[in-house]
Amino acid sequence: MNGLELNEQEILRRQSLDELRKLGIDPYPAAQFHITHLTGDIIGNFEKMCEEKVVVTVAGRIMVRRIMGSASFFELQDEKGKIQVYVKRDDICPGEDKTLYNTVFKKLLDIGDIVGVKGFIFRTQMGEESVHVQELTLLSKSIRPLPIVKEKDGQLFDAFSDPEQRYRQRYVDLIVNPHVREVFIKRSKIINTMREFFNSKGYLEVETPILQPIPGGAAARPFITHHNALDIPLYLRIANELYLKRLIVGGFAGVYEFAKDFRNEGMDRTHNPEFTVMEIYVAYKDYFWMMNFTEEMIEKVALALHGTTKVILGDKEIDFKRPFRRVTMADAIKEYTGVDISGKNENELRKVCKDLGVEVDETMGKGKLIDSIFGEKCEHNFIQPTFIMDYPIEMSPLCKRHRSNPELTERFELMVNGKELCNAYSELNDPIDQLGRFQDQLALSAKGDNEAMFIDLDFVRALEYGMPPTSGMGIGIDRLTMFMTNQQSIQDVLFFPQMRPEVKTRQDDPAAFAAIGVPEEWVPVLNKMGHVTVDALKNMSAGKLINDLCGFNKKNKLGLPNPTMEDVKKWVEGQ
Repeated sequence: MNGLELNEQEILRRQSLDELRKLGIDPYPAAQFHITHLTGDIIGNFEKMCEEKVVVTVAGRIMVRRIMGSASFFELQDEKGKIQVYVKRDDICPGEDKTLYNTVFKKLLDIGDIVGVKGFIFRTQMGEESVHVQELTLLSKSIRPLPIVKEKDGQLFDAFSDPEQRYRQRYVDLIVNPHVREVFIKRSKIINTMREFFNSKGYLEVETPILQPIPGGAAARPFITHHNALDIPLYLRIANELYLKRLIVGGFAGVYEFAKDFRNEGMDRTHNPEFTVMEIYVAYKDYFWMMNFTEEMIEKVALALHGTTKVILGDKEIDFKRPFRRVTMADAIKEYTGVDISGKNENELRKVCKDLGVEVDETMGKGKLIDSIFGEKCEHNFIQPTFIMDYPIEMSPLCKRHRSNPELTERFELMVNGKELCNAYSELNDPIDQLGRFQDQLALSAKGDNEAMFIDLDFVRALEYGMPPTSGMGIGIDRLTMFMTNQQSIQDVLFFPQMRPEVKTRQDDPAAFAAIGVPEEWVPVLNKMGHVTVDALKNMSAGKLINDLCGFNKKNKLGLPNPTMEDVKKWVEGQ
């Protein structure tokens, strides 16, 4: 990277890097730096540590500097918070050589640099909790400036808040917006709370394939790849359901997996093509048992995170205290549309959709028609946790028929804030029925439904050996985290959400500039100044352009022969 591709701050930091090396200071030392305390530990036990003048060794990033004469302050940030650091020249440079303070600290260190300090705890005359430095060590030199977020009276200025930048450069987001870390710490706590809950019941955490020969277990469009050695297509997992149920066939009483799933579908504020799901399957249980189990699990998560079952989500308060409300899908549709869908065939349902103004198409079967009615007319009404249960059989190809109504299945979805949070069944374990359901899905695929399920004959074979009565449940970890941390977008609960490619500014190649008479050595200068296309020059005043070029040449000591006014006029006129 040459100097013309860097901004002024980046050039100065690279110069500081060179100066540090000339002084014999390694800006990226390899040796372990032993830390005794984190800033949060110090602040939390400050009075006792201050009274005892405890010596601490902390490390972190310089976030603010206040350079004065023979003593200065800076703010050090680590993963637990921030603390003020007091640096006195004669303390870190006890001998005659004051280079470490006068040159290194005052001139060659910058905001963003990572340093280690050793010193004792004290409170300044202004009452600020601080570390009085006795030893200062550079641990990593930052050569790209951080965005500077200013704070005054609790208000932030120049905040790093643009979502596009935050999601693309999450590493910067975490540095300058430390509150963002709390979301991900809570996400980890959610997963750990669930894992501890499952383990306390004696269920086994397992791993199943991500690359699968048949993308089964859900109705979704898969990502397709190719295995070169086997010369076969493979699919990124859309669900881990069928593999987990194979393990139930194999004799495990209960298995669960926190899985990465992938669906080649749209992206929006609640959907990412790569997402995390937890699925659990327990033998000899049914969907009534699973409702009780699910609400107990979610109540535990809320209590672990907040100490209460009441959680703020946007402008609403959601109470996860069990028991949750239970409503059949037919009753929900009847409640919000006045229509009883029980016993209606596909044509009748199409008429219902038309009467209700629900948009449908010819590829949609009975199940998707009902799903469209519920999704458009009912779903958004269920704010408090509600189990929607007893789905039509056409909507649930992996679910057991209802014990008292063969038109329905023993399935529930948990709705929270108008969104599905989890999905659960009394699992279908009749192999003949299962094969028939798969074949029905094949017929939907033939009609043009590109989300219809594939037939997995090996799974049918597994069922033929006998699977005990089983209940299974899947819950989206990303959406659960959104609900539990009051986030409105899935991108805010993923460290690195999928993004569209960065838009690159169109830039003409040097030949285009040469064609209008720009010398080769001046092309990168023009680009650095923001003139990246020949057309951009045509909008410039020749007088202003020559002044800018000559000023840039002098300021950056490029040593290039300045162009004449006649030269620049020809560039601007494109001759």
